This record gives sequence, C-alpha cells and structure tokens, in this order.
Amino acid sequence: MRYSSSWKDYELIDCSGGERLERWGGVILIRPDPQVIWNTPKTHPLWNKADAVYHRSNSGGGNWEIKNKIPKIWQIKYNDLSFNVKNMGFKHTGVFPEQAVNWDYTAELIRSAKRPVKALNLFAYTGAATVACLKAGAEVVHVDASKGMVLWAKENALSSGVADRKVRWIVDDCIKFVRREIRRGNKYDIIIMDPPSYGRGPGGEVWKLEDEIYNFTELCAELLSDKALMMLINSYTTGLSPSVMKYILASVISPKLGGRVDSDEIGLPVTRSGLILPCGASAIWHR
Repeated sequence: MRYSSSWKDYELIDCSGGERLERWGGVILIRPDPQVIWNTPKTHPLWNKADAVYHRSNSGGGNWEIKNKIPKIWQIKYNDLSFNVKNMGFKHTGVFPEQAVNWDYTAELIRSAKRPVKALNLFAYTGAATVACLKAGAEVVHVDASKGMVLWAKENALSSGVADRKVRWIVDDCIKFVRREIRRGNKYDIIIMDPPSYGRGPGGEVWKLEDEIYNFTELCAELLSDKALMMLINSYTTGLSPSVMKYILASVISPKLGGRVDSDEIGLPVTRSGLILPCGASAIWHR
C-alpha cells in the first residue's frame, strides 16, 4: 500500500466502529468511514474531546455536531502546500489527505522532466493536485463541474503562492471538455483524473464510474503527448479495484506509448495502531 509519512498538520489518530478520529491542524474531528468495520476499544482520550462529529442519517446524508467552537475555514499545510479546509456536507473537509502520496509522485515527475510540462487535472475538486503540479513548475488545466469547487481551488492556489502560475480554471463537464480538447488538437504530458462513483454535470449529465471509465480513458489517451509522462486514475469505488484500473490503462495506453502501469491501494497511517487504513486506489501509467 502506498502512503505519505510527511503529514504534520493532518493525523489519523485512531479508527474504530465505523469512524475516524482525526486531527486537522488544531481541530479534532470524528468522521464516518465504511471501511472501518472493526470495533477495537476507543480508549484514546480524544474520542471524548472531539471538536466536531459527523453523524450519518439513516435516510441519507447527515449533519455535523459542533461540540467546541471551531473556525468556519482554517488552513493546513503539507510540505510547501497550503489548503483551506472546512466542515462540509456529507462529512468532507475539502482535502483527501491520502492523496498526498500522489501529489508527491506527480511533483517529482514534473521536476525531474527538466522541461516544460503541461498537466490536465479532471474532476479536480478543490485543486490539491493542481496546486502540487503548479508548485512543481507545470502548466495546468483544472476542470471540475462545480463552480464552487473551482473557486475553492483558486483560493488554495492563492494560499500556496501559485495563483500567478500558468493555470486555466474550467467549470465544465469533464467528458465534454475532453472531447473539445481532442477536436482542438491539444495535448498534455500528464493527465490526472479522480472521478466520482456517481455524479451529475452542470447540464444534468449523469456519470456512473463503472459504465464510463473505460471509454473515458480511451478519450483521455488521445490527449496524451508523444512525450507524455503519466496518466493517473484515482478511485474510491469499491467495485473498481487497482488491478482493474491497471488493466484499463495498460490496454489503452501501453500499446501506443509503451511504458508501464502500476496500481495499488493508497492509505493513511494510524497513529494509535501503527497500521495503515486503506482509503482508495490508484493506477498510474508512466513512461
């Protein structure tokens, strides 16, 4: 399993009974996690001292119970990156800390290329990967269907000191955008996609990952330059295993551009147990 050990402002303190006990800067949160199916004793004292707890509703969704006064928005840092976080609906905070291992890998690839690199970040959310690529020196096109998420990503770029770098912020359905880019003849050295399991575009377009991922990967492959460095697929869908994503990338890209594909779970180290909590999967085609 791949994971980053470089976090200072984020810590997965413990996990048990379907919940995570986490530190986000100076804020302690308890959030649900369906992967946490064990019921080890919750003896850590912070289980009873969390600043906020997210409670799921039986009818779907849920709500935050704020126990202590916390900022509406606060910042956490990862190495030289800064992110604005807040308590959002459906348990989220705006950052997926397990993705740090992919930010590091992509940034190192950009720096080691020693040439101009153009990256495309699809389903780009609040832009952590975008900011990491900009900080490493790449030109980036950031695409997400949510205007609010793109605005948040711009704020993260400003906080990280890269708002003045070469970046285009696009609010659009990712499939439609990729098709237009193919018609325009644009090419990218790096493509990152973090597609949702299910979602809707700004025009009501329905996205279901298992139905769309292979065809969409084929489309994206048409945007890879002759000197492409990487294509990364992230997934939080349990039905889409690392091996399946590896097979997709290997069958679509490798016959044209060679290279190799690696895939694995990504996770977070748990301070209390010393174990690694699986938090999703990634497959990476690289030159």
